Amino acid sequence: MAEVYRVTKQVAQSQASVLLLGETGTGKELIAHAIHDLSKRRDRAFVRVNCGALSESLLESELFGHIRGAFTGAIDNRTGRFEAAHKGTIFLDEINSTTLHLQVKLLRVLQEREFERVGDTKTLRVDCRIIAASNRDLLSLAEEGNFREDLYYRLNVVPIYLPPLRERPEDIPELVTHFLNIYNEQNDRYVVHIDQRAMEALQKYDWPGNVRELQNYVERAVVMAEGDELTLDLLPSIVVTGKSPRALGKRPMDFQSLTEELVQVGLNGAGETAEDLHSRIVDRVEQEVIAQVMSSCDNVQIKAAARLGINRNTLHKKLKQYGLEVEGN
Repeated sequence: MAEVYRVTKQVAQSQASVLLLGETGTGKELIAHAIHDLSKRRDRAFVRVNCGALSESLLESELFGHIRGAFTGAIDNRTGRFEAAHKGTIFLDEINSTTLHLQVKLLRVLQEREFERVGDTKTLRVDCRIIAASNRDLLSLAEEGNFREDLYYRLNVVPIYLPPLRERPEDIPELVTHFLNIYNEQNDRYVVHIDQRAMEALQKYDWPGNVRELQNYVERAVVMAEGDELTLDLLPSIVVTGKSPRALGKRPMDFQSLTEELVQVGLNGAGETAEDLHSRIVDRVEQEVIAQVMSSCDNVQIKAAARLGINRNTLHKKLKQYGLEVEGN
């Protein structure tokens, strides 16, 4: 982390694009904010866009804006996020979720600093610092054909890797103290001591959700504490037992049972057309794959969508279609 801070300070004074890499919850957005706040653009806008939260068409309009009549529902002209970030910084979070079509337009902005609003022919020029973040290896995605290699190299001018919390347990005491200060003030509480057993449990835990997960547990402890100490009983059982969600509730795919079920589908569907039968079998396999991936991603939809190679909206529709659990984020 000392190296992260050093590079952050050094790169902030430049105009170079920065690529932040690391698991979800490691603090990539905080580093993006720090780069902006330490730069010459600090007095201008810092604009964040979560690329994994919107479908391709909505994200394109969000980034580049649109003109009236460009598509159904476009009743007025709209300024995009790149225009809003002019002279400032734009942070493209979860850029690994963007489609190849959209990546072409992002590459043009990076190289030429120009774009058109959706539905318009007028070219607009923009001057903004671009910081991107990904929780997946973009080079691997490029090798798989799911991310443009030229865009990767344009983004990867200065890469900064944020290590997961499980690799730096020595940081946990200071982080806990930091979050205690925040949530004591917010909730008018006075939880200032940390039980040794509680700290040992926190440092041994695997932290699949990284710093964000730690922050949530500290907030919960402050709210639930009856005294001035963060004790072991205030922590979730998964922390106390040392078993992370990665080790709980995994749903291995039972290929034998699935095969038997599909054979039965074929036998029962003897009167169906080949197309209808094929559709039923594909849907059943898709349902099983999505359920397995959701389980392996701890029901976090953003992670599951990235692993499946689809956007989050599509995954959400599939979960509803198949009656699967839609909790998570």
